[in-house]
Amino acid sequence: AHLHLPLPRPFGAATRLRAMLRRSPFFLAAAASMGRAVLAQQAAKLRPEKHLELWVEMDCTADGCNREKGGLVMDANWRWCQSGGQNCYTEKKWNPTFCSDPAKCAKACSVEGADYEATYGVTPTTGNTGVNLKFVTRHSYGANYGSRLYLMD
Repeated sequence: AHLHLPLPRPFGAATRLRAMLRRSPFFLAAAASMGRAVLAQQAAKLRPEKHLELWVEMDCTADGCNREKGGLVMDANWRWCQSGGQNCYTEKKWNPTFCSDPAKCAKACSVEGADYEATYGVTPTTGNTGVNLKFVTRHSYGANYGSRLYLMD
């Protein structure tokens, strides 16, 4: 089954960041780094991230709305976190080889870009004004159930 989801007006960047950090396994690493040197997750090494393009209606009045180009990004919890082709996070726990502490994990592991359509069943609608979401997407590694997306401005 497909669901056409027109997206609501986006939240501010700070609101999205707070929401993403609360739901991300990287929240502990981010929280642990406050007041110390900044830690950053490694950029994708095998599949660069390419956000889905999405047009958003803003500042609507009786005369219409302004359209602004934005994008969608898949939550890091849904993407592959790896080091040298090995999983950094499996079976609901961090791999101690790479992630014995947040700093080591941030240095060793990269969050890979998403194959939105093939792995997650997320495709843009005609005109990039919404997205189609499959709840179950079968692919060469098994199946994926659902997706969590964030609107970027």
